[in-house]
Amino acid sequence: MPSYLEISAEIAREAGALLHGFFERHIGFELKGEFDLVTEADRASEKLVIERLHAHFPTHSIVAEESGGHAGESPEYCWYVDPLDGTTNFAHGFPMYNVTLALEKAGEIIAGVIFDPERNEMFACERGSGAWLNDRPIHVSNVRQVDDALVATGFPSRKRHQNVNVHFYYQLAMITHGVRRAGAAALDLAYVACGRLDAFWEFGLNPWDMAAGILLITEAGGKCSDMHGAPASLRGPHLLADNGLIHDSMLEIFGEVFRREYRYEMPVIK
Repeated sequence: MPSYLEISAEIAREAGALLHGFFERHIGFELKGEFDLVTEADRASEKLVIERLHAHFPTHSIVAEESGGHAGESPEYCWYVDPLDGTTNFAHGFPMYNVTLALEKAGEIIAGVIFDPERNEMFACERGSGAWLNDRPIHVSNVRQVDDALVATGFPSRKRHQNVNVHFYYQLAMITHGVRRAGAAALDLAYVACGRLDAFWEFGLNPWDMAAGILLITEAGGKCSDMHGAPASLRGPHLLADNGLIHDSMLEIFGEVFRREYRYEMPVIK
């Protein structure tokens, strides 16, 4: 029988091909709630993923971004699905988006995939077995100083003006080689796992945004926690993920910002 990982990768590739077709057609979007975008592609991809998961694992529960929860007969197993992570990018033709799936067993993520259709990159992980990019083993970076790091974060669409992350962003922008904000959290986490980024943090992520990425980074030798250093939680208020070597230094900087002790004062417009 194919493994959970093989099946989830197969489903992610199929959904990714579907999304790529929509992407090339430059489809429109609509508002989901007051701020967030949703497209026909989100719904079509989620429908495909849920149908495939139900066919393979009819008793498993599913938590998906667009349709919410689907209870199964086996509460021990739960899939977290983001059928289109990076919807705003996708809707504007910016090629940074992905499909991500992760499987939880008895409260522990045991397998996950993040697939980037535009680059044909499949990031995959299985608990205790390592992490891969297109079947090649990957590892986090060996950067040891925050000053030498390239890091990433995210802001929640139009709500970003109310988000405290701007204070963290500015401090890290001044300290590191740079802060990237690509708009697809799962890919940011995948890039930490393979060493393209040295750290990522964000407030207010959903379980489906980070479930696969947390396991991917852990299996690639990195470290994840919340921004105070407590164990990472899929339902926590924030996440820090990095190569492990700069984790304590990142937490030190975050602690200073939480206490409003800034190494660099925010500039004043004159």
